[in-house]
Amino acid sequence: MAAAMNSLALLRGTLTVRALGFIRASSFIPKARSLPLFHLPINSGRIMSSSSAINDEEASARAAAATADTGAPTIFDKIIAKEIPSSIVYEDEKVLAFRDINPQAPVHVLIIPKSRDGLTELGKAEQRHGEILGHLLYAAKIIAEKEGILDGFRVVINTGPMACQSVYHLHLHVLGGRQMKWPPG
Repeated sequence: MAAAMNSLALLRGTLTVRALGFIRASSFIPKARSLPLFHLPINSGRIMSSSSAINDEEASARAAAATADTGAPTIFDKIIAKEIPSSIVYEDEKVLAFRDINPQAPVHVLIIPKSRDGLTELGKAEQRHGEILGHLLYAAKIIAEKEGILDGFRVVINTGPMACQSVYHLHLHVLGGRQMKWPPG
């Protein structure tokens, strides 16, 4: 990636700067070496800027937050009930883990508690949730081991609209299979 960035340093102009900004902001990593190094999402025949993609994500998060406490079933409740198919990676009596349909890394698995019990986001955790919170983290370790990423993985919990939480059923993202960057956000 550094060599590609150095090669592109010869190019000048607003479009190049915007493209490089998007590439840096993007977490897309090609799964096969034969794919192009740089991938720009296409929307209705035009290239989306990173700021419009970010604004869409932020708008979705705000919309999801507006209905967070209604008690209505979430997409995750429907996945638990097997009403919506998913690629299950791990399941036990307390949690279900499945592959994210919009992966941000070669390995991107979501882990959800099978019972919401008022735990729509980490910011609503109470002392009574301690056991399930610990079990979710232990499940992340099991998944990392099964996926072959135990040597380096990240666990992310988005909490609230400012963190772009889009489903109000507590969930952990297990990400790995590539070098993670810091700072993450």
